[in-house]
Amino acid sequence: MRLGATELIVILIIVLLIFGPKQLPKLGKVVGSAFKSTKKQVAKASKEWEENMEDDDDDEEKPAKKKSSKSSKKKKKDA
Repeated sequence: MRLGATELIVILIIVLLIFGPKQLPKLGKVVGSAFKSTKKQVAKASKEWEENMEDDDDDEEKPAKKKSSKSSKKKKKDA
């Protein structure tokens, strides 16, 4: 869904009527900081996701170590 120039102008006029010209700079600052914060959080989550996926790939490539039979023999002796 794309907004054309006409739709954007109508939205801006409605926002201007609702908030007034004195509140527009404050509103712009709040909206801008909200976008910045959201972008930062998405980038952080994406980075964590990629790191976790790389860790999972590394785990799959390494063969699982076999447990030594010595520990099982100790358990039998203790019992």
